[in-house]
Amino acid sequence: MEHRSSVDIYTEWDIVAARQLGRNEAKKSGFGTVDQARITTAISELARNIYLYAEEGKIEITNVIEDGLIGIRIIATDSGPGIPDVRRVMEDGFSTSGGLGAGIPGVKRLMDEFKIETELGVGTLVTAIKWLR
Repeated sequence: MEHRSSVDIYTEWDIVAARQLGRNEAKKSGFGTVDQARITTAISELARNIYLYAEEGKIEITNVIEDGLIGIRIIATDSGPGIPDVRRVMEDGFSTSGGLGAGIPGVKRLMDEFKIETELGVGTLVTAIKWLR
């Protein structure tokens, strides 16, 4: 049975709340401290992107079981401007906010599965899964 929870992202404090929720869900699912940190970092990056670029959105965290594997699915959604060049955003070092540019590529590296869908003027949907090994 899937357990789903979410945090609406409007402020920087919502980023903190999403991180904490992710850590708690990862811990409940049996992830060790290293994977808890990976999941928390991925959530933080996704929530920060919502806050910086779309101004509002949602982080949804779902405990999943597929083919006998236990995992956590993170879905980040917004109705912001969309991403004009996904390929460029996926390059290490690329940043439009003056940051380190580790955000989206970092999330992909931290998680086991990663998918990004975006449409200009409509918004962005990022889905990432971490499997318990």
